[in-house]
Amino acid sequence: MNQMKERELLGIELDILRYPNPLLKKTTEPVTAFDEELAGFVEKLYAAMRAHDGVGLAAPQVGVLKKLAVVEYEGKSYTLINPRVLEKRGEQEGEEGCLSFPGVYAMVKRPEWVRIEFQDMEGQMHVTEAEGFLARAFLHEMDHLDGHLFIDYLTPLKRGAIRKKMMKQARGTSAEPPRAARRR
Repeated sequence: MNQMKERELLGIELDILRYPNPLLKKTTEPVTAFDEELAGFVEKLYAAMRAHDGVGLAAPQVGVLKKLAVVEYEGKSYTLINPRVLEKRGEQEGEEGCLSFPGVYAMVKRPEWVRIEFQDMEGQMHVTEAEGFLARAFLHEMDHLDGHLFIDYLTPLKRGAIRKKMMKQARGTSAEPPRAARRR
């Protein structure tokens, strides 16, 4: 089934914003209503993420300035509402991509381990720990909630090259297809 037909069947109404859309650099507001509207939005976030073969997606990436992100890794789904980092340790470096930067990947340093707190769909608080790739995914998506992008961790030269590439894509002058690897 082609992607457009699948999107129609899933009822996806969310478009992923691409850099340099200014909404990607905005900070978000806390989620305060834990209701059916929130549940429907979260369902659409997961559907949009899956339709684009992503590992995570944050609300600002679809133009909603709320502290909410979803992550799926190794068959487990994480809905992070109003998340915050409690503790972080170590360091890892790994390749990151982002659904708002199709076809763009770069090496980024992040903590190896994190402990975060977040609310679930009913507003209940939870604390979880993650290491390795899952810690990276949580931190990547949580950065979006504060208006930070993975390119902010790069050297000015690398950031400039990516900005240039994204501007070309926005103008439709880049024919580079997205990489088949999973993106965040």
